[in-house]
Amino acid sequence: MHRSSGFPWKGFLKRIAVIAIPVALQNLLTTTGSMVDTMMIAPLGENTVGAIGLCAQFSSLMFSGYWGFVGGGMLFFAQYYGAKDDDGIDRSYGITLSCMMTVAFTFAALALLAPEWVMRVYTDKAAIQEIGVQYLRVIGFAYPLQIFSMAMSALLRSTERVRIPFYAAIASVFTNIALNWVFIYGRFGLPAMGVRGAALATVCAAFVNAAVILLCARAQKYPYLFHFRKHFRWSKAAIALYLQRCFPIICNEVMIGVANMVINMVLGRQSEQAIAATAVFRTLEGLVIGFFAGFSNAASVLVGTSVGAGELETAYERAKRLVYLCGSCIFVVCIALLSVHKPLLTAMSLSGESFRIGVGMLTIYCVAAVIRMCNWTQNDTYRSAGDATFGTVLEIVFMYALVLPCVCLSGLYFKAPYLLIFACCYIDEPIRFVLMQRHMYSGKWVRPVTPEGQAALPAFRERRKKK
Repeated sequence: MHRSSGFPWKGFLKRIAVIAIPVALQNLLTTTGSMVDTMMIAPLGENTVGAIGLCAQFSSLMFSGYWGFVGGGMLFFAQYYGAKDDDGIDRSYGITLSCMMTVAFTFAALALLAPEWVMRVYTDKAAIQEIGVQYLRVIGFAYPLQIFSMAMSALLRSTERVRIPFYAAIASVFTNIALNWVFIYGRFGLPAMGVRGAALATVCAAFVNAAVILLCARAQKYPYLFHFRKHFRWSKAAIALYLQRCFPIICNEVMIGVANMVINMVLGRQSEQAIAATAVFRTLEGLVIGFFAGFSNAASVLVGTSVGAGELETAYERAKRLVYLCGSCIFVVCIALLSVHKPLLTAMSLSGESFRIGVGMLTIYCVAAVIRMCNWTQNDTYRSAGDATFGTVLEIVFMYALVLPCVCLSGLYFKAPYLLIFACCYIDEPIRFVLMQRHMYSGKWVRPVTPEGQAALPAFRERRKKK
């Protein structure tokens, strides 16, 4: 199956499937687990659903804190893997892991030692704050385990070992669901723990996830996770190169994370019905993001390994096609989600006004999601090829110059209807898509870190100028 351009579509789609499908299934499993969590705590009331949803936003801020290191790490993992540089992989994994665990212990300390302050940041509703505090005092123990698993998964996926994190996700999700049933409602003679039980189940599931990854990697004799001494043999030059390439990504994730925290503070100061609807929406949003994550990893691996191996034209041709494949896939997912939204929202305890808000949020999001995921795919492609700056600057500028002012003014000053406030969160996506496409076709985002890639760069630049 070839197009007239000679692009090898059959092999390309096969490699996407090998990488993207296990990652998408893993994220689908995780999201399904979150949906079951929400359904299981739904009988405890809308305030409980809203409180756990706000705690999830605190977890999302932590995600922003460490994801910059994941994105930077995958840049190096994929390119060094393409160049068959084992020492480079080991060294960059050690740096990435150390940075990520620093973030993990910082957020764990906040959750365990200052949960009241965290909840006051996200909402002014006292009843919701009280429930959230109980949840944070337990869930904080899961954060280091979750981030350790994420670091290992990033390395495994970048080196095309996507099945191991998938197996771990299966074990983790089923552990979480089973222990939710036991701890939340008090089975087998145990006391009913409510939201604390849900948090404890998550901690146990996080431990299972990390343990299964390590056991499967050892059983398959996967080398890189167990080169402990090599992980921390850093030179000044290696650290400088790592931070130079990762710094824009880290700045992007932290600044976007802070902006999203402000947005969530605005959303958390709306009605209780809106807060509950938002918590349910975030869970369903995970279905869309789960499928996107498969394309994100495929983009990082397929483009990054080609750049690292010096196959720059191949990387360029793959990147262009990944964007449109991602958009098509997300469009299908959004249509499917809209077709079954009523039973899903009802099962998660939304009714009346909260149900109406939930339907509106899903409708707005499904329109915006296709463009948003295309933008994210392009940015991940740029990062894996060595350009961490363009997408970062674009996202930060539009977030702080357009999105954040619109959300804050509409939510706090004009007291606009909730769905209008929510729609403002996506107002920048079409503009950024046009700018990202222009950068994609310029080829200026191809910036190798390996000797093989750097040697091929002048000829690639010359071909782009001629075209």
